[in-house]
Amino acid sequence: MSNDDEGVSTDHQFYHKWALLTDPDDIAGGPKGYLKCDISVIGKGDTVKVPQKSEKDEDDIEANLLLPDGVPVERQRARFIVRVYRADGLPKMNSSIVANVKKAFTGEFKDLVDPYVQVSFAGLTGKTSVKKHSYAPVWNEQLVFTEMFPPLCQRIKIQLRDNDPVNNTVIGTHFIDLKTISNDGEKGFLPTFGPTFIHLYGSTRDYSLIDEHSNLNTGLGEGVSYRARLLVAIRTEITDNIDLAPSEVEVEPTFPINETAYGKNEEFFMFTTVLDVTMIDKKLGDKPIYLEISIGNAGNTIDGHNQTTRELSDSDSDDNIEVVTTTEATWQSTTPPVKPMTNDHLYYYLPYWDNKPCMHVRSIWPDYRRRMYNSNIIAKIVDKLEEGLSEVHSLMDLEDPGGERKLRVVLDEVHTSCARYSSIAKGNGSSAGMGKTKLDKERMKLCLREIEQIGNMARNLKALVTKHSFKERYKTAQTYLQKLRFLIEDPQHAMPDVFMWVISNSKRVAYQRILARDLIYSIVDEECGRDCAKVQTLFLKLPGKKGIGPSGWSIQAKLQVYMWLGLLKHKKNFVNGLPKGYEVSHELRNAERPRAMPPSTIHYVEKHTFQMRAHMYQARSLIGSDASGLSDPFARVIVSEYCKTTQVIDETLSPTWDELLVFEEILIYGTKQEIKSEPPAIIIEIFDQDKVLLEEAYSKPEFPPSLEWYELTRGPDHAGELLATFELLQLTQTTDEASLPALPEAKLVAESGIGDSDTGPILPVPRGIRPTLAKYRIEVLFWGLRDLKRIHLLTVDKPRVDIECAGHILYSSVIQNAKKNPNFGTPVKFLELELPEQELYRPPLTIRAVDCRSFGRYTLVGTHMINSIHKYMYVPMTKREREAEERKKSLQQLQSKCRNLRQFRVSADVDPANPNQLTANSYTVVDTDNREVSPLLPKAKDTPIMLDYGTSQPTKKELKTEVNKKRKQSLSDEVDNDEASRDWWTKYFASVEAMIEENKEARKETAHLQSQQNGTLQIYLDEATHNANALQECKRELSWSSERSEKKKHTLKGAATATKFVARLSPKSARRKKELSTALMKIYPCELEMQPEYNGFKEWLLTFDLYRGKKTGDDIEDETRVVGTFKGAIKVYKWPLPKDIEDHTIMGFDPQYGFFQGLPSNDPIHVLVRVYVIKANDLHPMDLNGKADPYVVLQLGSKRISDKDSYISKQLNPVFGKCFEIEATFPQDSMLTIQILDWDLVGSDDLIGETRIDLENRYGYNQWRDPMKPTQILTKLCKDGKIDGPIYTNGLEEHMALAVLHRWHEFPRIGCQLVPDHVETRPLYNPDKPGIEQGKLEMWVDMFPMDMPLPGPALDISPRKPKSYELRIVVWNTDDVVLEDDAFFTGEKMSDIYVKGWLKGPEDCQCTDIHYRSLTGEGNFNWRFIYPFDYLVAEEKIVISRKESLFSWDETECKIPARLEMQVWDADHFSADDFLGAITLDLNRFPRGAKSSKLCTLNMLKMDGSVPMVNIFKQKRVKGWWPFYIKKENEEMELTGKVEAEIHLLSKEEAEKNPAGFGRNEPDPLDKPNRPDASFMWFLNPLKSIRYIVWHNYKWAILKLLVVFALAIVLLLFFYSVPGWDANTHHRDILSRSLKRDTSQRLARHRCPATMKLELNLTKSITCSSPRMFYYLREITGLSAKLPER
Repeated sequence: MSNDDEGVSTDHQFYHKWALLTDPDDIAGGPKGYLKCDISVIGKGDTVKVPQKSEKDEDDIEANLLLPDGVPVERQRARFIVRVYRADGLPKMNSSIVANVKKAFTGEFKDLVDPYVQVSFAGLTGKTSVKKHSYAPVWNEQLVFTEMFPPLCQRIKIQLRDNDPVNNTVIGTHFIDLKTISNDGEKGFLPTFGPTFIHLYGSTRDYSLIDEHSNLNTGLGEGVSYRARLLVAIRTEITDNIDLAPSEVEVEPTFPINETAYGKNEEFFMFTTVLDVTMIDKKLGDKPIYLEISIGNAGNTIDGHNQTTRELSDSDSDDNIEVVTTTEATWQSTTPPVKPMTNDHLYYYLPYWDNKPCMHVRSIWPDYRRRMYNSNIIAKIVDKLEEGLSEVHSLMDLEDPGGERKLRVVLDEVHTSCARYSSIAKGNGSSAGMGKTKLDKERMKLCLREIEQIGNMARNLKALVTKHSFKERYKTAQTYLQKLRFLIEDPQHAMPDVFMWVISNSKRVAYQRILARDLIYSIVDEECGRDCAKVQTLFLKLPGKKGIGPSGWSIQAKLQVYMWLGLLKHKKNFVNGLPKGYEVSHELRNAERPRAMPPSTIHYVEKHTFQMRAHMYQARSLIGSDASGLSDPFARVIVSEYCKTTQVIDETLSPTWDELLVFEEILIYGTKQEIKSEPPAIIIEIFDQDKVLLEEAYSKPEFPPSLEWYELTRGPDHAGELLATFELLQLTQTTDEASLPALPEAKLVAESGIGDSDTGPILPVPRGIRPTLAKYRIEVLFWGLRDLKRIHLLTVDKPRVDIECAGHILYSSVIQNAKKNPNFGTPVKFLELELPEQELYRPPLTIRAVDCRSFGRYTLVGTHMINSIHKYMYVPMTKREREAEERKKSLQQLQSKCRNLRQFRVSADVDPANPNQLTANSYTVVDTDNREVSPLLPKAKDTPIMLDYGTSQPTKKELKTEVNKKRKQSLSDEVDNDEASRDWWTKYFASVEAMIEENKEARKETAHLQSQQNGTLQIYLDEATHNANALQECKRELSWSSERSEKKKHTLKGAATATKFVARLSPKSARRKKELSTALMKIYPCELEMQPEYNGFKEWLLTFDLYRGKKTGDDIEDETRVVGTFKGAIKVYKWPLPKDIEDHTIMGFDPQYGFFQGLPSNDPIHVLVRVYVIKANDLHPMDLNGKADPYVVLQLGSKRISDKDSYISKQLNPVFGKCFEIEATFPQDSMLTIQILDWDLVGSDDLIGETRIDLENRYGYNQWRDPMKPTQILTKLCKDGKIDGPIYTNGLEEHMALAVLHRWHEFPRIGCQLVPDHVETRPLYNPDKPGIEQGKLEMWVDMFPMDMPLPGPALDISPRKPKSYELRIVVWNTDDVVLEDDAFFTGEKMSDIYVKGWLKGPEDCQCTDIHYRSLTGEGNFNWRFIYPFDYLVAEEKIVISRKESLFSWDETECKIPARLEMQVWDADHFSADDFLGAITLDLNRFPRGAKSSKLCTLNMLKMDGSVPMVNIFKQKRVKGWWPFYIKKENEEMELTGKVEAEIHLLSKEEAEKNPAGFGRNEPDPLDKPNRPDASFMWFLNPLKSIRYIVWHNYKWAILKLLVVFALAIVLLLFFYSVPGWDANTHHRDILSRSLKRDTSQRLARHRCPATMKLELNLTKSITCSSPRMFYYLREITGLSAKLPER
């Protein structure tokens, strides 16, 4: 789903969206409404977030719609205009009783229907007006739907309804799929349709209050009758108006159209001859019946055309409306009623004998033949292509090389047919019958385009068909078929379908519906319908729901009919295809006269009597009908009016009847030639004896007869196959019994009693026709039964297995106590019988398990069907054949490999951690291309194996190159060869790395080959992948010698093991050499049994599921039918075997003495099982926090081991690293179940997933990890294979023996795949969630027999413990850091720099102090970070254990990459700090620091190998400069600073010995940085701020201000001291005196001594330097003294 607003978000939810509702039973019906819903996808523990209320109107469906994927979000609006013009041919929709009463009183008669049209589209419904009382209503209205474009709703539903006061009834429904009336391609077109008639179908036309088929009128199921036709047109207009669409459909009047402009009305003629009617059901046998044919309402005699009252009166309707009127005078659409007859009371027939009744119908329809012609041509191309591709498919299944050639022929035919279509279509540009609507023209262009394109593609594809690309090309051809199928059906109807009904007692009982286009005639053969002018077999069925399901499986009647439909002017051709031998009557002579009546019967004068022999041999894969899952099948063969039945075969799904049924006198009408080319159809029905009908099918015989497989079908389903053939032998008056082929002698079989009549002697299929039989032996290994369920509530205690083939049964011994030992006492048994030599006729095989209960009772437990024994056939190879094949092989090898001799190499690596134990992949011999030039083992049995090591001395030049290489390698390539650190996990991680590289290499190889082969895959891809597994380090050679060949050595050059991939890793890799010197094991990405080389461990033991109950066809239900499994093997071969046989059995023995000799005993065996569980990946979360607490539980038989105490907290990828030991007894304890459970503190623990391993299948010749040494194993294998043991001519015997064991599968006769040291990855499944993988488990199993010496201790695979380290980082300086801030007073650029870093995550962050006011980007810190951490060296991961929350029960362990993050920031005091830059250093591989700031650039961060890398775990201490950077939007890096740092790694012990303090603290304190005096925080140091901010920046401005101020004072003093000073003094004196006087007077009034004192003081202190002051004082003191004028 996509969505067009914020409703879909990162929260994985839709909120208040509208989802489209459809009816699953009526997919065609379009939307049934919209549902407002919230959808959330949440993991366990996630909370559902409710989004904010949107401003959008949530009831606007379009704006809040859940859009299907691929629909554009921004869509335009469009107006979909549906125009409804008129309808006609409507059925009665009311009871006629009321109408008759009205007529009696008023004298008027009204039509019994009130029609209107309802159109539904995109959740909206519109209706036309109701036309009262009209069988031929005229509306001329249009319904306008405004909808988004492209619309989400793909179908328009058009219903013609009857307006009823109680309940509006549906008359008929039609759906128009927008996909078929539009095209979204480059040359596409908008939805357009008509104006054209659409034909409506539904229930029968007779009106009844309770219509049992009423649901057919709503479009559910196949309509069984024509209901009406409706003239409509659809047009689409894209609008630019983006206003809200009207919520209702607009109904508007529209102009009527001239119908003849779109299609001229023509008269059509349909003719039908019924040649015979047989297989009439018993229920119809007691009353006369007749047939009726109709097209539209024409021909419908019971409830057909209702003539409207408006036609009777002179209606004032428009002249251009032509109502199709047909009268019964123009047709004879029924046969005379005849009472059925019977010969056997099983089936009835109509006795037409020599006179075949005819029916004909003339009717008028618009001429749209071209639509049918176009569909027919395309349908014929499709049929031809389909037939060809099915043949190709069957050849592909048989692996027949002819399939390739056939596919080329099929593609060539497609190309020719497409070219023929183009020429016909272009030649009929404006011929009669051509549709004139817009859709007709657009569709014709579309068909031409598509078919021409398919023709060209088919021609091109034909050239690309090769042996290797054959399957791919076949799939491509299938896509052409789908494209062509889409073009067949024309959405615009041309003519109504034809209905054939059987009518009994005036009731319609059975019908068949035939497409008009299948019957239409054209003078061009390709345009003719496929059944036009041909005799066809029609199987009539029950109408409606009765025809679906078991009741619809039976045939109601079988008709042989001849049909023809065409224009009246082509009428003369109507008898052209009728089988000859009839009497040419007067009517037939006048056939070309259009108005002449056709014959009512055709009288046949030529007829022939035949004897029909049905050779019923066998059937296979029938459907089980009984509760046991089996059937008691018998077959009925019906030909003409005769029926015969085979014997019943009890309880089988693969009956072999081997029976000849003879029909003595079959009368067939027509000429000999025609009977030969078109023989009569034969029907075979297969029944279960309790009368549950199984099957029907029909076939046509061929001459000479040979048995053929015919497909059986039940309804639409496949229901098995029948092997039979049929022959017609002509009987003449002179023919006697002697002239016919002799009948075989009767079989001595008890009569079965099926059928009422005496069955007589049972004849076998005669020798010439039955398959050629030869003597075969079926040898069966009965090993045992497993997991048997209860049957009828009782356990199965004494089971037995029966193998049935071609009527012969081989019984196993009875298991006496299935609980104690479910294996058979006598494992090998054989049965000699005669089987067909031809593979096609080989019978199926049935495996049946029965429980032998007391009193001689047997209960069926379950069955398994093997349809073809082909895959169990063994064809021996004689000495001569083998020599011829070897010569052919060696010739091919010489041609392909003559240029270079290959040489085997052996890699001899010992696991240093455990040198005494040889690991399985330590020594490997692998050929360059997995094939041999000469066999590894000489043929003669007395030839010993000689093993020798050659030595190849390196030349001086090679040595010199090696020295130079070593010298060039940087420090990072030095390997820490600490032997103690190498454990099992070292090998595991090296193997994983090798597997990853191998996959990369294989993908590259694949891509290369695909580019070469134009998308095809070469079969040597596997070899190419295998070749890549070469070891560069190997210098030894393995030579094979034989005494007989006088020590002559074959040296074969080649590659060795997968370790070469590790050598191909980047030369800068720190682990390169370490991995090269580590022995590897095989990591399988899936289960071991899924690996092709082990063939599911089915070399000699197969598992067959036993089923019980009826097959339902539902996979899940059928799985529950499994009641147990049978373990065994089957071999079928010709007996006796040829004398000079060269082959050997699986165990290397002579097949003359049986195929299953030398197998291990199936007696109970005690085994020590070691299960190594390494880790689980991607487990399904089980807790609310989205995690799980997994632990392992093992179950084997009754033993259960739980590791609950060692659960791993909150992990979905837990590493278990556990070995579990269990003692087991095979076969009772063969199924090992490994479960992963989730630990819960409260409640029971939940199962996450489980995997099941059948240990018994693995145990045996595929010897597992062994307590023996490789030399002992090799000796034992040689002894078991009856060849001499190996002779070692050099030291290192164990190494050499292991190398040979790795190639053991290449040894002729005795070789097999030995399982190497490996790890398998098994999917986990939960039974409650079938089919959904719950995670994967990496593990392996070792098994050791208890009767052998016990193996050494189990491998230690416990998870590595992390090592504790301390990382100390001293940040010395920074340089060139970008300046982010502007100074507060000065505005200059500066930054307050500090550096922060972390190792385990941001919560582990440490910061330096701040270097304030850096103006140059330089910062000085001398600051130490200290990070203690735990580290896993092998995984290169830091391990963190912590509680996730306060309430967590225990700590959670997680692993993160060892990466140091360092960042530079700008400190801000009143806002968030600004990020400036960062660098991430992978501690295992980071660039060496630059020696100076100038040399530090972004180029240091290149990962192309040009920059020397450092591993801190090896280097321990590094100092230098590293760049800080940020990434821009275009992903480019921008340098934002440089940091000088020292990185020092110490182990925990070293750190404790040499402690250091954080920052600049004790111990080992760092010196304070020598920062400039200007580095301070301004509001904490005001004096420094004045000095360094104000004075430093503004000293000249300050100095200038001071100078200006000084000058001002000087000037003031100067003016003060100039002449004029005395006058001023005089003024002051006057003022002073007057002030004193005035004040003294006022104070005297108050007599206040204090005031008098104030006055004196005030007088003393007044000074006045200007007259203005004088006036002021005068005002405030009230002085009246006047200032003398100057």
